[in-house]
Amino acid sequence: MRKGNKKSAKGKGVVVTAADRVFVGLDVHKRQIHAAVRMNGQEVGTHVLPARPAAVAKFLARYGAGLKHGVYEAGPTGYGLARHLRSAGVAVDVIAPSKTPQAPGDGAKSDRLDCRDLARLDEAGLLRPVAVPTEEEEADRQVIRLRDQAVQNRRRVRQRIKSFLLMHSLPEPRGLEHWSAAGVTTLGAMEVRNGRLRFCLDVLLEELANADETVAKIDHEMKQMAEEPRHAAAVKTLTDHVGVGRTTALPFETEMYRPERFSNERQVSAMLGLAPRVRQSGERQREGPLLKAGRGRLRTLLVEAAWVSPPTRPGGPEGVPAAGAEHRLATEGDRGDGAAFGVGFVAWTRKGAGGGLNRRRREATRTTTGR
Repeated sequence: MRKGNKKSAKGKGVVVTAADRVFVGLDVHKRQIHAAVRMNGQEVGTHVLPARPAAVAKFLARYGAGLKHGVYEAGPTGYGLARHLRSAGVAVDVIAPSKTPQAPGDGAKSDRLDCRDLARLDEAGLLRPVAVPTEEEEADRQVIRLRDQAVQNRRRVRQRIKSFLLMHSLPEPRGLEHWSAAGVTTLGAMEVRNGRLRFCLDVLLEELANADETVAKIDHEMKQMAEEPRHAAAVKTLTDHVGVGRTTALPFETEMYRPERFSNERQVSAMLGLAPRVRQSGERQREGPLLKAGRGRLRTLLVEAAWVSPPTRPGGPEGVPAAGAEHRLATEGDRGDGAAFGVGFVAWTRKGAGGGLNRRRREATRTTTGR
């Protein structure tokens, strides 16, 4: 660490011109940022910086017009650093960690080595950036993800209540299978043989009520979000599909922001994790399980929406899967092949997602151009 700082101090006197090619790799953490600088194919040095966007921008400013690009990997620190550096005129991208090339058999790892690797790979053009959302886009997406967390928390509370009833041989009231209001009310009024057990059940029911209230509060915020001018047209376009409501349309809109960045349906499938894993060698080709990249919850919502409106005939409205996927789904289902039917259904979901995004892209183009 000290050795790297000493080497970096010597690099302060290096004169950088517009003809130079400077690339910077950043390894970003909560308290500090490690930076590696390469100039004209050679490493200049490594630095340890405070984890403040202004301090990083000041550090990069010394390389002036010679600074061609900077990168750091996506992680828990978010996109605030990238937005700040871009506003300061620095060309910086956030890199997908899963797409970063890894040297085989290289067991050594440290923050200093990581930033050096990023700078070297960036200079060679081997890194794949991800889209950096605006602060507004990220805030919208956070609301959707907060709802997912709240729903998961409510599911865990419900499971704890059922486990409590089973452990203490307490009867499960009617309606609790689907957690109806009548079932929960009956559970609250149910006689329990032990006062301590009654206390524990009441605490669990209070926790469930708080979880329900949290989900309802977030649903209200999502309803207001869907009615805002910047989301209303997209939500209307997406909910034109049978089986797609606001709960599915808004996550699709916020996670798949800026539809113009997708040039074809294959990119959409890869982003959603609906593309099959392909193994091809010579004339042999085999499609394996799904890659399952991206947001798993969004993929689940799309499959659930597809189940609501399975295909019944070839063709159909714009954005609905083509006859090939419909025929595959129908024939596999008729044969009773559950696995093949699942594959066909994912194909139907994939086609529907791609078609929906195409409609969303055209809607955005009309909004921008007025045509």
